Amino acid sequence: MFFLSLALFAAACSKGSTSEPIVTAAQTHTYYVAATGNDAANGAIGTPMRTINYALGKANPGDSVIVRGGSYVEKVAFKKSGRLDKLITLKAYAGEKAVIDGTGLTVSGKESLVTISNVSFVVLEGFDICNLKSSTPWANVNGVTADAGSGNIIIRKNKIYNIEHNVDPAQGRSGHGIEIIGNTADVMKNVLVEGNIIHDTKTGYSENLTINGYVDGFTIRGNTIYNTENIGIDAAGGYSANSNPSFNYARNGVITDNELYNIDMTRGPVGGVHGHGAIAIYVDGARNIVVERNKVHEADRGIGIVSENDAYPTSNCIVRNNFVFNCWRTGIYLGGYLGYTSGGTRNCYVVNNTLMYNNKEKGSFDEIEGEIRLTEQCFDNVIKNNIVYARPVDVFVHKYTATGSGNVIDNNLYYTTGTPQWIWGSTKDNVITDFNAWKTASGTDAGSIYGVDPLFISTTLPDLHISPNSPAKNAGAVISEDINGTLDIDGKTRIVNNKISKGAQQ
Repeated sequence: MFFLSLALFAAACSKGSTSEPIVTAAQTHTYYVAATGNDAANGAIGTPMRTINYALGKANPGDSVIVRGGSYVEKVAFKKSGRLDKLITLKAYAGEKAVIDGTGLTVSGKESLVTISNVSFVVLEGFDICNLKSSTPWANVNGVTADAGSGNIIIRKNKIYNIEHNVDPAQGRSGHGIEIIGNTADVMKNVLVEGNIIHDTKTGYSENLTINGYVDGFTIRGNTIYNTENIGIDAAGGYSANSNPSFNYARNGVITDNELYNIDMTRGPVGGVHGHGAIAIYVDGARNIVVERNKVHEADRGIGIVSENDAYPTSNCIVRNNFVFNCWRTGIYLGGYLGYTSGGTRNCYVVNNTLMYNNKEKGSFDEIEGEIRLTEQCFDNVIKNNIVYARPVDVFVHKYTATGSGNVIDNNLYYTTGTPQWIWGSTKDNVITDFNAWKTASGTDAGSIYGVDPLFISTTLPDLHISPNSPAKNAGAVISEDINGTLDIDGKTRIVNNKISKGAQQ
């Protein structure tokens, strides 16, 4: 149901998204802000106000605050809630660059350039949000934070960059580009984060776009994240976001149509400890999350449905119809951390993804992590219909331990120009180089094929779309529309005449 209500909410916000709002009965005032304005003015377009916060203090349900081009050095906070039919909108003036600028502002504890706290039915759209930096130990530096039960919010088409916590990792290096955190007993619902660009941040042990705690119903769509030092998108559970354990995980969300690249922990000092350890799209202890139609490349690791917490297994998630290529380590990752957690990954699907040329570097145990990696406590997961195009020295599927059970691996297409490798039940030993031996050892992949070129459009650009005569074409196994999805990587119909192709493209 949250998908429907979010769609209705987004539709209510779509009018005037490319031009200035029209004042109607449901939108009673438009207040303008300009760098040359005056807060004593009435906020008309010819007599604008000077500060965003002052204008937001005037705004009531149905009102808009439109900000002309220029730099605004202030920490902005929404003061009031709107209503379903009367949103409060904070928006940059069309065609002009309005910058919410943190240059010179201090950070004490956890602070953000834009805060949406305990308010609902609000829109933030079209700003550059940048240059908030701190060298204070144990600070938490954020571009945008939404929390305290805020719901029915849209964060759209903003550019967020130069958000930096410049301290040693031992001093709590932390921050976020956008943080959605359900930290109260009031659930956060209908959260839409779309079309934003987050880049050149220094978030330390934290992430660039985070959904954590009691958030039930969210869509993260069409964002671009690049040149970052840690995790790109994270839907999390099991941390200290919410004091009630039953509320302390994100749930019922969609992460779709995003592009992430240069997600590289070695860009910052944390990488000196962990190397290429960041995951571009990370579901960690959350439940009922769909990760689909994303493009991930030149990241440390591609997509993870993993758990770092014993009591919060990542469960009932679907990873489908994604391109994952040229990552430093694994392409798609399931399970708990070796010797560290027992939460693991349960009842998840990894279907119809296209992976190519990951594992440019060995993992922390001097092992090839694998294009598809299963570590601790994987139970009842399904891995089907994937195209796995490995480097000449690479591992197709790597299952590390004997923990877990009930996993189904089948109907995949494996190809390499080098020697095929699979590993079952070992960190780096017991390498299997014969496909039949792999099927016998693992008890999986009876319906998969190895050694047939999937015929990508290009492996040098790369372009992972398949040619019309690809052996992957219409060769997959239809599970259901709910599992396989309705659309492929290009937004075209996923299942046609009850047939489905292997990989992300129909």
